Amino acid sequence: MSDPVFFVPSRRYTALEIANLTGAELLDPSHAEATVSTIASSTEGGDEALVFIEGKRNAGGLSELRAAALLCTPDIAHQAPAGIAVLVTPRPQAAFAQIGRLLFPAAATPYPMTDETGISPRAHVEPSARLEPGVIVEAGAFIGPDVAIGGGTIIAPNAVIGPSSQIGRGCYIGPNASIQCALLGNGVIVHPGARIGQDGFGFAAGPRGPERMPQIGRVVIQDNVEIGANTTVDRGAMADTVIGENTKIDNLVQIAHNVRIGRGCVIAAHCGISGSVVVGDNVMMGGRVGLADHLTIGSGARLAAASGFMNDVPAGEVWGGLPARPMMEFMRDIAAIRKLSSKPKPKE
Repeated sequence: MSDPVFFVPSRRYTALEIANLTGAELLDPSHAEATVSTIASSTEGGDEALVFIEGKRNAGGLSELRAAALLCTPDIAHQAPAGIAVLVTPRPQAAFAQIGRLLFPAAATPYPMTDETGISPRAHVEPSARLEPGVIVEAGAFIGPDVAIGGGTIIAPNAVIGPSSQIGRGCYIGPNASIQCALLGNGVIVHPGARIGQDGFGFAAGPRGPERMPQIGRVVIQDNVEIGANTTVDRGAMADTVIGENTKIDNLVQIAHNVRIGRGCVIAAHCGISGSVVVGDNVMMGGRVGLADHLTIGSGARLAAASGFMNDVPAGEVWGGLPARPMMEFMRDIAAIRKLSSKPKPKE
């Protein structure tokens, strides 16, 4: 278990409380008072740790588990060692995350870097900016003219909010992040170093080489979106770049101008989305996915890691490879190549 130097538990929870909070079934009522003060992986555990195991394929080493309580699926509950409070649920990881957020709220929601409240005397806020009560602006931050920021939002040290940008309530803008030409909804989290609203990569051929095309669109980020550290979201050229509500974007992702991303998408690190791509709802992209410009990715599609896309992907399909194609087709191609490479060379 990690040394809790950065995150201290809010309180202790009993196994019975965890069962009531998550809807899990406590198998043995005699373990109702088992105490949990931290969370841990099943390989580490600890005397007061809550762990989870989901399914038989993850149950290796379960007999040697050391923990106060275990969240698990019904098929492996009988394998748990004696003395551990077993909490059975069809979705152990979700229940584990729920209790983890309660135990360590500061690890689940970004918090101010300093002890300052309100507007730091070392921040700069333009007189025409409109800040609702409860906004925290930390040292070194810059709030430009005609900016509007909703209550409960935190602007971390050295963040820059450009002119006329709007940020909703309960948001977090991390250290050294920059927001310009952008409208953010409520509950948006922008991690450190992210760049939102800079001009897109738009050039036209000219007599002296590439000539810059003016980018006059905006970035529109809907409620409860999370944008990872050092991710970039370009503003639109003439239309808007839009990210739908509850979409989660990892670190080091590039989203180009005029991209439209739907609701509930998950985009892993190092993805690159070229200009004017349209992504439907609930799409999942593995790390290092690359999308050529003007593609359409249908709702519910799954894009395998390190794949390169040059064609539209129909809704609900799983694609992978380079160039990407339907996953079954890709796997058949790999199998055929392996078969060819395994043939013995003809004798001379």
